[in-house]
Amino acid sequence: MNVKSIAVLTAALLSVITVGTWYRVDAQNTQPTTQKTSAPKYTNIRNGKGFPIKGGGNAFQPPNLPQSNKPDESEGKRGIIGWDDRVPMLSRRYPWSAIGRVQGFDRQGKGYHCTGTLISDDVVLTNAHCVINPETGQFSQRIQFLPNVINGQVTNRDDVAEVTEVVYGTDFSGSGLENQVNDWALLKLDQPIGLKYGYLGWKALPSSTLIRNQGKYIFVGYSGDFPNNNRKGYEFFTAGPGWTASVQNGCSIVREERGVLFHDCDTTGGSSGGAIIAIIGGQPRIVALNNAEIVNQRTGQGLINLAVKIDFLDRL
Repeated sequence: MNVKSIAVLTAALLSVITVGTWYRVDAQNTQPTTQKTSAPKYTNIRNGKGFPIKGGGNAFQPPNLPQSNKPDESEGKRGIIGWDDRVPMLSRRYPWSAIGRVQGFDRQGKGYHCTGTLISDDVVLTNAHCVINPETGQFSQRIQFLPNVINGQVTNRDDVAEVTEVVYGTDFSGSGLENQVNDWALLKLDQPIGLKYGYLGWKALPSSTLIRNQGKYIFVGYSGDFPNNNRKGYEFFTAGPGWTASVQNGCSIVREERGVLFHDCDTTGGSSGGAIIAIIGGQPRIVALNNAEIVNQRTGQGLINLAVKIDFLDRL
C-alpha cells in the first residue's frame, strides 16, 4: 500500500465503520429491557491497564451446556440456504451461546446495535465505535448485552445484562490509522451470565500465521441485512434483520497493513464487534475482531473488511 493509498484509507475509515441502524427507543422492539438510572463508567486504556478478565484467555463451557459445531441446528425450522454462504445462528449450544447482541442508546434515546462475545463470566468484547460515536465523540448512555438472541428472543429475559463499566482502546479524537488498531472495547456486565452461557477464549497469533491459514475462520455477527424474511425459507424470522446472527464458515484474513488486519468475511452494519474465530486444539478461540469495511466511494461497493488484532487482550 503506497503513501497516497494510506492517506485515502485513513481519511475514509471513520466514515465506513458501521453499526446497526439507529432508531428511536419508542420504535418497535427498541425499548430497554429494564429500568436504568446511570450511564456506564468509561475508562480509556491509558488509565485502565490491568482491567481484570477472569479466565486468562481460556474458554469456558458450562458442564450442563452441550457443544455443537453446527450453528444452524435447531429443533424447529431452519433457513434454506441458497447462494448466500452465511447461515443463521439457531443453536442455543456452546460456543454459539456466548455470542450476543450489544444494544446501545445515546443521550437522546436513539438506539443502535452491534455484536459482542463473552470472554469471561461478566466481560463482553466488542468495538469502541459500538460504545462511542466516532462522529460526535459522545459515549452511549446505556448499553445492554442480549446473549444468544435468536429471532429476537433470549432464553431468559432476566439474563439480559446491563453494562456498568467500559474500558476502551480509542476515543476517535484523532484521524490516524491507530484508531482502527485500537477499535476495541470491553464491557463489564452487572451479572456473571458467562457462567450460564459460557465464554470464548482468545489466541493472539502472528499475522503471518493468520494469513497462511486461508479459509479456516468463522465469523459471527448480527448483520443489519440478515436474515431477510422476504426470502424463501426465511419467512419464520419474524423479528426481522439484525435479530438473528449470521455465521460464515471458511473466510480468510488476507493481509496486514500497519497493524490492521484485512479479511474477506461477510459483514454489514450491526456485525461490528463480531469475533473472527479459529478452531485451535479442537476449541474455538477468538483470533481477531471485525471492525470496519473499506468502501469504494465511487461505486458504493464494499472492497475489503478490516479487523483488530487480538493481542491487546494479552497486554491487559
